[in-house]
Amino acid sequence: MHDEPSPTRQRIVHWSDPKAAARAGLALAGIDYLKALARGELPPPPAIALLGITLDRVEPGFVVMGLPVGEHLYNPIGTVHGGMIATLLDSVMGCAVHSQAPLGGAYTTLEIKVNFLRALTVGVGAVRGEGRVVHFGRRQAVAEGKVVDAGGRLYATASTTCLVFEQPGRA
Repeated sequence: MHDEPSPTRQRIVHWSDPKAAARAGLALAGIDYLKALARGELPPPPAIALLGITLDRVEPGFVVMGLPVGEHLYNPIGTVHGGMIATLLDSVMGCAVHSQAPLGGAYTTLEIKVNFLRALTVGVGAVRGEGRVVHFGRRQAVAEGKVVDAGGRLYATASTTCLVFEQPGRA
């Protein structure tokens, strides 16, 4: 016996040209670029707009982003898909690293390890991801992250190693 299908839902996403924001970032140190994003002076990257992530706090080596939990993030078993949580963690950890990059500095994620601790559903409400740099060296950086709800309850933890390099075309 099948239930009647529920009405379909729709999510409309608007984004700006990511290349324009990236070009603007070439003239800024990492922390300044992220603060410009947080102030809305530069548009968010399309992936961030797609998920509805907000950049809430930027300090040297520390970043906080919010994620409004919605059913559009669900997997087939009715919880937020682990990839969405991993994306939030990769974003906060990577941006924490980016916040320490000098003018002309760049990074890319080499590896990420995520520990999922409990299911995340719309009943939890919005969550925040926090990323913190543990080590920032000439060639690599290490950061850690966590996802918590408004009450501080922990949903996931992560760690990452990033490759640190000079942006192409800058020498």
